[in-house]
Amino acid sequence: MVLTKEYTTSPRTFKHLTPYERGKICALLKEGFSPTQIAKKLGRHRSTIYREIKRGTTTQLRTDLTTYSAYFPETGQAVYEKNRSACGRKSKVLQVDSFLRYAEQKILKDKWSPDAVVGTARREKIFDPSSMVCTKTLYNYIDRCLLKVRNIPFHKNQT
Repeated sequence: MVLTKEYTTSPRTFKHLTPYERGKICALLKEGFSPTQIAKKLGRHRSTIYREIKRGTTTQLRTDLTTYSAYFPETGQAVYEKNRSACGRKSKVLQVDSFLRYAEQKILKDKWSPDAVVGTARREKIFDPSSMVCTKTLYNYIDRCLLKVRNIPFHKNQT
């Protein structure tokens, strides 16, 4: 029996630079290596190295008040982390405010479960699907204290 691949897309082969690699870039730059040579040594594309050098280069001031530019791996890492913090899907909390108020009321006053709230709202088409969240997201919002509801785990009595 021959196994065939059921997909046509190839997996991503690139990965982010590590703090260690940033330190290596700094050391190699101080030794006089060019970005292209550094890229070959690290097994990275040269444009990755050029972008990293640009990201981590800051202007410094000498004691005689003249300026110079230098690459710092810590700066590159800090800029990388700041840029990554803006990645990912944005929260829908503000877009689904009326649904969340409805969910709070049903859970607190009518003693419904979050799953019952979402199921009923969907089945009865109380809200537009784009203005509500799924059960898992509702539980996540509860766990993150975005609602007045608290998630209390139930444990079996061990006797």
